[in-house]
Amino acid sequence: MSKSLMISLTQGASDPDRATVAFVVANASVASDVETVVFLSTEGVRWSQKGAADGVHETGFKALKELMADFAEFGGKIYVCSPCFKKRGLDENNLIDGAAIVGGAKAVEFLTNGASCLSY
Repeated sequence: MSKSLMISLTQGASDPDRATVAFVVANASVASDVETVVFLSTEGVRWSQKGAADGVHETGFKALKELMADFAEFGGKIYVCSPCFKKRGLDENNLIDGAAIVGGAKAVEFLTNGASCLSY
């Protein structure tokens, strides 16, 4: 069984519940000593920006900003789709901790080395 997991998050602020659950699962994974990557693509790349998760707090969960900070603190990686990021004119100097802008090849490399994948 693979000891790595990619969580693909495509939704932005229009679906904060999906983003919250993605990071809840990501935290559970990294806390279980699984190499974990959250791949932000399409509208999901907006979560890579400092301040984007401010004020997002779905009932029954930690605030999204806390979940994301915990994930980075515990060693999780956040891959941000480069073309999606550029298309939206986002600021590379405003990335959250743990985030790196990558091309699709980086995600493919991670997945083809045996990682499982969940999508939100």
